[in-house]
Amino acid sequence: MANREELLIIRAARAGKAPAQLALGKRYLFGGGGLPQSHSTALHWLQKAAENNQPDAWLLIGANVPFDVAHQVKDPLRVAFWYERAFDGGIAKAGLVLAMLVFSCWTRAEPSLKQKALRALQAAAEAGLPDAQWLLAQQLGIRETARQTKPHDATASEGNQLNAAVEWATRAAKGGVIEAQYVLADSAWESGDYLKFLLWALPLAQDIERRASGLTIRRQPCNKLETELLSRCAQALLMTSDPNSRLIEHYLRVAAEGGQSRAQLAYGLWIARMDENGLRLSNVTGVAHYKKAIRWLTIAAEQGEEKASFALSRVFLKPEFSRRSVAEARRYLEMAASGGHMRSQLEMGLIAWRQRRIDPRTDIRAVYWLLKAAAQGNEEAQKLLHKIVPPIRKADWANVAKRAFTREMMSQYPFLAARVELGYWFGLTRAEALLIDVQEADHGHCLEIDIREQHPRSRRRLILILTSEQRQAVDYAARVFDTVDGSPIGAEGNYRQRIYRFRSLMSARREHNRNRA
Repeated sequence: MANREELLIIRAARAGKAPAQLALGKRYLFGGGGLPQSHSTALHWLQKAAENNQPDAWLLIGANVPFDVAHQVKDPLRVAFWYERAFDGGIAKAGLVLAMLVFSCWTRAEPSLKQKALRALQAAAEAGLPDAQWLLAQQLGIRETARQTKPHDATASEGNQLNAAVEWATRAAKGGVIEAQYVLADSAWESGDYLKFLLWALPLAQDIERRASGLTIRRQPCNKLETELLSRCAQALLMTSDPNSRLIEHYLRVAAEGGQSRAQLAYGLWIARMDENGLRLSNVTGVAHYKKAIRWLTIAAEQGEEKASFALSRVFLKPEFSRRSVAEARRYLEMAASGGHMRSQLEMGLIAWRQRRIDPRTDIRAVYWLLKAAAQGNEEAQKLLHKIVPPIRKADWANVAKRAFTREMMSQYPFLAARVELGYWFGLTRAEALLIDVQEADHGHCLEIDIREQHPRSRRRLILILTSEQRQAVDYAARVFDTVDGSPIGAEGNYRQRIYRFRSLMSARREHNRNRA
């Protein structure tokens, strides 16, 4: 509760007396007596005192009222005027707040004020204020330029700006600005400078580890950014000549407990002492604990981490693992392949291809997985796919027939027209086109051409469905034959009847063309 002296100051301040307004602003600024500390209330009275030509008022504003308070007023640019005066009065901290206020209202600020704000920010940074140094680095584009791994490609002016941004960010990081330390650590990681990364990241990792392990007053779980940092620290330490296994495992465990699937994957791989390809870590000693690794890898796999599923497939194939199971390994391998893991897709294709001796139709499944792996650029999958399914060649008979078919003929002979269309787009022989059962041949990613029952001299083969035109031709044929029996006892008759109908139609068409000529 305000005492008698403070009540007199309040009355005088409300009456418009400048010294009282200044005195009341000081009381609220620093607290004590019967008045609580309140920066927002202090700013209100100090601003009134400044408007009444009290120099100490704007000096107090510039030195003690932070940006968060000044930014809450109705017109921040009006308050910025007092920070400008305080900066001119030699208070470097006021230059930082001035710049922040102008940047927050950049579109409304006058050009002269913008220039003054930039000069004030530069001066505050040179005065050694870490927050000003970091803000200046951001203005110079540190977030964009720090990730450039090839600065020599930039022009001279861009290179100077890059160097200046990195220099100010470095000063800010050394001054304790956490955000600057993260950006510099990320820059070093992207450029592959792992020793420099550890220089910035290890202090951050130690602080994260203390908070996450409950060594501080209040235990806090790791967020995504912190989890990523801990994982990267572990990977960087692993690349050193003498990796600290205990520290690596500790960081990975803390990161994994944060709940991020990538961290859980990394921790599971570390416990299993293997890399993402399932190979043994060459520079790490110690025994692999597969049962413990399975727990963390399973948690990561359940969150959709396909690399964890692939790692599980490798663990279950380890000959020294007491729970070795080929069936479990195959299940996790297929799970990883379904999630988009390229190596798993290739292996699923190879497994299916080797099983064709037991079941010849497994080549359809082999092509399915190899297609997915090849789409991600796997050269081995592309070579094997080329061997299993060679590129098609256009069928001359189908080219001639397609040109000969008129709209009237297509309407009169829809089945034959659909078969000619398939022969044209898939390079089918005439016998294949006339005998193919579209419903049974279509497997989504390929056509299975097998007419050996009606045409013994033919051979079974697969043809990929690669283009939209091919897909449309198959879908059109499927619609045409949807309600019709396409077998030899169906409406089209046997092969002899079909070939006779086709030849007769083509002969009639050629005769018609000669008569017109």
